[in-house]
Formats: sequence, structure tokens, C-alpha cells
Amino acid sequence: MSSDKKSTRFQPGQSGNPAGRKPGTGEIARLRAAISKHVPAILDSMVEQAKAGDVQAARLLLERALAPLKAQETAQALALPDDGTLTEQARAVLAAVANGQLAPGQGSQLLSGIATMARVVEIDELADRVARLEQQHGKS
Repeated sequence: MSSDKKSTRFQPGQSGNPAGRKPGTGEIARLRAAISKHVPAILDSMVEQAKAGDVQAARLLLERALAPLKAQETAQALALPDDGTLTEQARAVLAAVANGQLAPGQGSQLLSGIATMARVVEIDELADRVARLEQQHGKS
């Protein structure tokens, strides 16, 4: 028995248009081309509307023309007790936030740093305890 399959024009996995569609021939490109000649008049109209008090026109123009401002917190000096415990340092941070010396975001970041330090200290202490136990039981 021989198979009488019709040969297809294109092989599986082979594109019928390997070069792809030419740039600028899609629907969006045609729409942009149709609008592009009117853009200066549209912008002039929006500027006039914004000047006349149209808040939405003003907002749209400003959002597109200016990068949004990012909130920035100024750095604040804070004296934490060097010889105090991590708990005392965390309490000092909370007190500084409560007194208005630190912004809440800065306080949160400092508390996160203190928490990370607590985990590091805990790991150091556990490693030291394991080393001492191994020495006591004759392991090196």
C-alpha cells in the first residue's frame, strides 16, 4: 500500500511568510498615520481647554509631559544605644517615630534592619554553642 498524500505547499514548521509582515502595515500603524497629521491641532485644542480651566485636559497634558514626582524622605540622624540590646535599639526607633523625629517609613526600615541583625546574632550564637559542644565531646 502506498500513501497518496497530497504534498502541501509548505512543510510543517516552515512559515509561509518568512520575512513577516512589513513594518507599518498593521491596523495600529494605519490608525497612527491617519491621526498624526492632526496631532498639532489636537494638542493646541487641549492646551486651550486646559488654560480655560478644564482640569482633565490639564491633567492629561501634565501627566504626559512631566515625569511623576517620587516621594523622598530626608535622612535623619538617630543615636541608637551602641551597648544596648537589640530590643532597646528597637524601642529607641519606635520612640523616635512616636516623637516625630523619624518618618514611619524610616522607622520601619530601621526596625527591619534590627530584625535582620537579630537573626544574624542568633545564628552566630548557635554556631558558637555548637562549636563549644563539639569541643566538649571531643570533636574538632
